[in-house]
Amino acid sequence: MTISTNRNQQVQQLKELIADMDYAMLTTVDDDGSLHSRPMYFNGDIDAEGTLWFFTSASSHKVLEIEHRQQVNVNFSSPNQQRFISISATAELVKERQKIQARWKSELETWFPQGLDEPDIALLQVNIKRVDYWDDPSNFYAKSMSGLAQNI
Repeated sequence: MTISTNRNQQVQQLKELIADMDYAMLTTVDDDGSLHSRPMYFNGDIDAEGTLWFFTSASSHKVLEIEHRQQVNVNFSSPNQQRFISISATAELVKERQKIQARWKSELETWFPQGLDEPDIALLQVNIKRVDYWDDPSNFYAKSMSGLAQNI
């Protein structure tokens, strides 16, 4: 019970930290071991378990990288607020229509002009393992939330 309550508090804290951030940098590991980062639109989609959700094209190179190595890192930043969040996680592709429909928002039409009829549309499910964050301009020490996704 304590672990669950603590995790719920951590998820809520993470939601508050990233609430006003629309974009994140998703880093994957390429076949040669090099890191590859790209911006991803984040529509505030973090569920009660602390899972982040991103829309993607199922045939994109990042999906191929994730299929080979599930380890990813997601970074959010708000320099004006001196807030920086680094999330270590694993990711997987989800093509379930119900999940896609439930998470769809009209802002996504910028990347998916056909909306839910886009043939290659999918979700990246990002399962958080550790969160490090800095949110105090006078303190440059990282704060951590580890084990956020345990027992999920």
